[in-house]
Amino acid sequence: MEDSASIISAFTEEQVARLTGLSIGRLRYWDRTGFFVPSYASENRRVPYSRIYSFKDIASLRTISVLRNQHNVSLQHLRDVAKELPRLSDEGWTKIALYVLGKRVVLHDPETGQLREAVGGQYTLPSVPLSVVFSDTRRDIADLAKRPEYKVGQISRNRYVGHNAPVIAGTRIPTAAIRRFSEAGYTIEQIIEEYPDLTPQDVETALEFEKRNAAA
Repeated sequence: MEDSASIISAFTEEQVARLTGLSIGRLRYWDRTGFFVPSYASENRRVPYSRIYSFKDIASLRTISVLRNQHNVSLQHLRDVAKELPRLSDEGWTKIALYVLGKRVVLHDPETGQLREAVGGQYTLPSVPLSVVFSDTRRDIADLAKRPEYKVGQISRNRYVGHNAPVIAGTRIPTAAIRRFSEAGYTIEQIIEEYPDLTPQDVETALEFEKRNAAA
């Protein structure tokens, strides 16, 4: 099986947003606050392509997205976990076995072989396993440039986004995220700036879908 370390790839913010379902605004905020800094970042973040992400970055962000969206782990707790992970492995979010117990991250401590809370260090019983595999990330990267025309303006489900939440077909962008931007006053053009992979038809379809669901 191909090891992730042998994959040499670089991804723009737009590609990362498509692969993770996270908006460009959120990626930039996490970079700005030091929570998640791209592997290849220019000192001057104002220049084009100043934030370039690696394969490991994408796998890590997908793990974080699952923890946030599926298991409702708070961002503050994830910040605390992020400070602890480098002490255990250079691979951070991608190689240590992670679990979730009561909205808190539990990890397999390589030193003791036991499960313990990532923050605080208390040992615990087995909990809900977190399964985000490299093979799925590789597959989605391979499909990155293959969004068929028939998927434009369509809604599908994605098992990596909020309990199989509805997303724009061919992407990982939740319709609920598009609705929240609209409710915040963003125009269709501004939403597309956040998610460049979308078309106006995608945004309109998502908003109509969310409107129908709210009325149901």
